[in-house]
Amino acid sequence: MAEITKPVLRFAPSPTGMLHIGGARTALFNWLYARHTGGTFLLRIEDTDRERSTPEAVDAILNGMRWMGLDWDGDAIFQFARAGRHREVAEKLLAENKAYKCYATPEELTEMREAQKAAKQQPRYDGRWRDRTPGPAEDGKPYVIRLRAPQSGQTIVQDVVMGDVTFDNSTLDDMILLRSDGTPTYMLAVVVDDADMGITHVIRGADHLNNAARQLQLIDAMGAAIPVYGHLPLINGPDGAKLSKRHGALAVEAYRDMGYLPETMRNYLLRLGWSHGDDEIIPTVQAIAWFNFEAIGKSAARMDYKKLDNLNGHYIRQTADDVLAAELVTFLGLLTPPQTLSGMAQERLRAAMPSLKERARTLLELNQSAEFLYTDGPRTLDEAAAKLLTPEGRAILAAALPLLDATDWSGPALEAAARSHAEANGLKLGQVAQPLRAALTGKASSPPLFEMLALLGRAESLNRLRAYAGS
Repeated sequence: MAEITKPVLRFAPSPTGMLHIGGARTALFNWLYARHTGGTFLLRIEDTDRERSTPEAVDAILNGMRWMGLDWDGDAIFQFARAGRHREVAEKLLAENKAYKCYATPEELTEMREAQKAAKQQPRYDGRWRDRTPGPAEDGKPYVIRLRAPQSGQTIVQDVVMGDVTFDNSTLDDMILLRSDGTPTYMLAVVVDDADMGITHVIRGADHLNNAARQLQLIDAMGAAIPVYGHLPLINGPDGAKLSKRHGALAVEAYRDMGYLPETMRNYLLRLGWSHGDDEIIPTVQAIAWFNFEAIGKSAARMDYKKLDNLNGHYIRQTADDVLAAELVTFLGLLTPPQTLSGMAQERLRAAMPSLKERARTLLELNQSAEFLYTDGPRTLDEAAAKLLTPEGRAILAAALPLLDATDWSGPALEAAARSHAEANGLKLGQVAQPLRAALTGKASSPPLFEMLALLGRAESLNRLRAYAGS
C-alpha cells in the first residue's frame, strides 16, 4: 500500500450519549497518527439519528475531547447539515443505474424475512425490485433507493490491524441509501462525507468491520478513493467480559470527575491495545513520535483500574507544583457544587504541593489530603482522628504545647522539640505526633506533620492544637 504523505483522519461519534472510553481511545489513535505524520485530524458529529441525537451529548463529546487534549483541525462538522449532499449522491447513482428504487412495503419485507427464517436462511433483502421497472401502479407510492451491489465474487477489506478480511458478496444484500422519507442512511452519509472530506484513513472500532465491506461496495459505485482501514479490538472489563457499567465508569467525563489527569488517560488508553516494547509510561510527546499502526494488537484489551491509579499517581508526582495546584483548583470548580479556594488557600496549596503529591493517586485524594489547608480555625475530626484524641491523647497534646510554643517555628526545630518531649516522658515520637496531627488536620494521616505545622504558622497551628488539648 503506497505511503500517503499527508493523511487525513477523522473521529466520527454519534451524539446519542456520553463519550465512551472506547470512543476516546479511537479518537486518540486517530489524533496520534495525524500528529505523528503532520496530517489532519477532523471531528465529525454523526447526528443523522435525529430522535436520539441531543445537544447535551454533543456537549459531552466536545468537552470530553477538549479535556483529553485531543484538538481537532478546523470546525467540527455536523453530518445532518450535509443531508442534501447525501441525497444528491444517491440520485446520481440512481441515474447511473448503480442504484434502484424499491417499492417493497414494510409488510412485504416482514413476510420475506419470516419465510427466510422458517427456511433457516440468513434474513436479507432478496432483490425483488432489483430488475423491475416501476409501472403505473407505483405512481405516488413511497420507495427507498437501494445500492445495486455485486451479487457474486468477494469484497476484501484490507485492514492494517486485522489483515485482509474477506466477505462473500452473496451474503451482502442491496443496502438502502435513501429512506422513503428522503433521508439518507448512516451508510450513505459516512461514505459520502469521508469522500468529500478527503479522509485517507478510517480507524475505528472492530464493531464497524462488517460495515466496511458494504461501504467498499458503495465507494466503488461512486468511483471514490478507498481509504486505509483499521479496526480496533474492543476494550473489555478486568474479567474479560465486554466493558459495561458493572465494571465501573464508562464516560470520559466520569474519569475527569474522579480526579484522573488528561495525560494519564492518554497514556493509559494508548497502552490499551498498542505497545512499544515494555514501555508503560509513555508521555504524549513520545507517543506522537512513536505511534504507528503496526503495533496495534488484534486481541481485546482489558481495563486494569489498579494500573490506572498507579499511572495517575506517577503523573501527579511528575507534574510541576504550580501546574498541579492550578489543575486541582480547576478540578474543584467542576465539582457539584463547585468549590472555590481563597487566595490564602491557593498559596498554602502551592507551598504544600511537594509533600501533598507524594502519596496521592488522584486529584480527589490530593484534595482530601489538602482540605485542612483551605480554611483557618479548629478542625472537625473524622472518625480516625477522633480515636486518636482520647483523654490520654489530649493530655499528651497539652503537655507538648509549651515546648512547641517556645521553639523556633520551623519543621526541623518542631520535630526536634517533639522528639525531645517524647524521650523525656518515655514516649515514642508517634505517640506525640499522632494527636498533634489529628488536632492540626482533623485526620489520622496527612503530609509530613512538622512541615505542615511550619507552613500553617505558629498562630494558626497553636489555635488548632489548643482546641483539643487537655481533658
